[in-house]
Amino acid sequence: MTDVSVDHGKAVPLLEIEDLRVRFELPTEVVHAVGGISLEVAPSEIFALVGESGSGKSVSMLSVMGLLPSPPAAVSGSIRFEGREVSGMSGRELNRLRGREAAMVFQEPMSSLNPVHRIGRQIGESLRIHRGVTRSEARRRAVYLLDRVGIPAAASRVDDYPHEFSGGMRQRAMIAMALACDPKLLIADEPTTALDVTVQAQIIDLVRELQAEYRLAVVWITHDLGVVAEIADRVAVMYAGRILETGPASEIYGATRHPYTSGLLRSIPRLDRQVTSRLAEIPGAPLKVSQELRGCPFHQRCPLGQDDCGDALPELEAAGAPAHRSACVHRDQMGPSIELWPAGAAGEPRTYGDGRREVVVSVRRLEVHFPAVRGSARSRRRVVRAVDGVDLEIERGRTLGLVGESGCGKTTLGRALAALVRPVSGSIQITGRPIDYRSGRRRVVQMIFQDPFSAMNPGMRVGDIIGEPLRIHRLASKPRIQERVLDLLEQVGLPPGAHGRYPHEFSGGQRQRIAVARALAADPEVVVCDEPVSSLDVSVQAQVVNLLADLQAGNGMALLFIAHDLAVVRHISHEVAVMYLGEIVERAGRDRLYGSPLHPYTKALLEAVPAPSPAVGPDRNRIRLTGDLPSPADPPPGCRFHTRCPVAVEGLCSIRKPELEEVRPGHWVSCHLVSR
Repeated sequence: MTDVSVDHGKAVPLLEIEDLRVRFELPTEVVHAVGGISLEVAPSEIFALVGESGSGKSVSMLSVMGLLPSPPAAVSGSIRFEGREVSGMSGRELNRLRGREAAMVFQEPMSSLNPVHRIGRQIGESLRIHRGVTRSEARRRAVYLLDRVGIPAAASRVDDYPHEFSGGMRQRAMIAMALACDPKLLIADEPTTALDVTVQAQIIDLVRELQAEYRLAVVWITHDLGVVAEIADRVAVMYAGRILETGPASEIYGATRHPYTSGLLRSIPRLDRQVTSRLAEIPGAPLKVSQELRGCPFHQRCPLGQDDCGDALPELEAAGAPAHRSACVHRDQMGPSIELWPAGAAGEPRTYGDGRREVVVSVRRLEVHFPAVRGSARSRRRVVRAVDGVDLEIERGRTLGLVGESGCGKTTLGRALAALVRPVSGSIQITGRPIDYRSGRRRVVQMIFQDPFSAMNPGMRVGDIIGEPLRIHRLASKPRIQERVLDLLEQVGLPPGAHGRYPHEFSGGQRQRIAVARALAADPEVVVCDEPVSSLDVSVQAQVVNLLADLQAGNGMALLFIAHDLAVVRHISHEVAVMYLGEIVERAGRDRLYGSPLHPYTKALLEAVPAPSPAVGPDRNRIRLTGDLPSPADPPPGCRFHTRCPVAVEGLCSIRKPELEEVRPGHWVSCHLVSR
């Protein structure tokens, strides 16, 4: 056994995993997803399992819950829960364990909740199965749990369906469901990855409070090292099915002893450091293990890697402080003075050409409304004010970052620029010309979507996908299209042979590179990037962000970069606009907005960003937003933010609507409490 546990005294660990191996025997290949990990989780501790997609994090914990189908999964090793062996349990015994003693919260709650059953019924189901309570008792408990996890008006919302909850509320409902039977272990699988920073902060606070109240042990699975710093007691870093480093969170962040962990930490854009021209990258892609490992799985991507690193599999050994262990023969070479992953120089993002200013995108008083079809005849006559009077400009070779919570209108604004939705009023001009809504005439604006796989035809080869804009707009002959596709593949860092493969044969980061190549094929003036890195690992995120910056510096395209990750936006943007409920509430140059935010909403967004350092994590003072975004079909009167604003003045903010005014040169704010 490779012991990665810490000394918790004489107490029996709640969860013990010894030499766990998981192999998937698929028709075309064998995948060794987990290659012999051992770990312990103590009662009442928060243990984080960190690593890139495909590292084996989720598979390991699905094995604990007995949720891997066999075949194709072949599981070996020992999993003990309070000393009881889980691996050999019958289906009935596993059903008793799941929900009653161990529960799991999944990344995408909408796919985990039954869409045809009410929320209260789904929460009460485990109570009726495991505790034998009556239907009325289960409903009362469901109301209590929904209230406990912060669902407003829980007694009335308990009978809602999942689609009637926002993303953050659905995740809270999943946590309530997991807590229904007072389990001892809660496994949270990427529970905040797709959430806004404000909702993410609320979920982190909620889990910490519930963990302390119920004395839960929590296993937190994530690739977001900022979140880990906020919540974890101990951390294990996984790669290619192996644990490469483990120890207390303070040691992992403050005295890293593995190059892979160091690379993950350096890839994160941070608000507490100077902006650099490039993010540090881990080259290449995560290893897919198709046979038993014989050497260090990371050595081909490692800056310290040598030929002999591939000859023997390193085991976890002590690395400095007690309980801090690393599986690297170069662990003693690591230290604060060693810079393994250099980033770019500090300063502004690179600009195109000689820096002359030319407005490419001009938006004036733009309004995009949709009919509100739910409910009564009265509600059907109302409209959803997705975008409600927006002005903005983007210059050639520059990036405007657009931030705000889900439902604020960011994506609708981007789709309006790409002529995918029609505004009800206002104007959009690209290089001085009104936007053309005719099909086949939209070459000047292209869009990169959040999920590249769903935006591609799975039956088309990559070469045809990238070359499609050239064919649609009749920009090149067939031989020239082939040349252009190969050139674009080279620009985005993909091999020429990729043109003959299908989208499903690529990783998430590679598919996003394909999406970038497709967007650039027709030489657009503007590229709208709609959450292009939100679902990517931090290492892949750095690669894609650097790629976009390189391409912009080369061809001068204007970028609208839509994201909820304010640290990424700070890195890539020249100017930033903050959107709330269809309106821009603050707009300024990047350094000014991040250095001296004026609007209370902007301040709350920045305060909610997790700091990737345990030293400034959970105990720092923050402005916390409460509640959810109001409905854009029924926006509040006066300032739309006043219902959630911590400094709102009754009788002013709730009555009179503030205008977006230039309070300083180049700094625009919509707030009664900010003076010129």
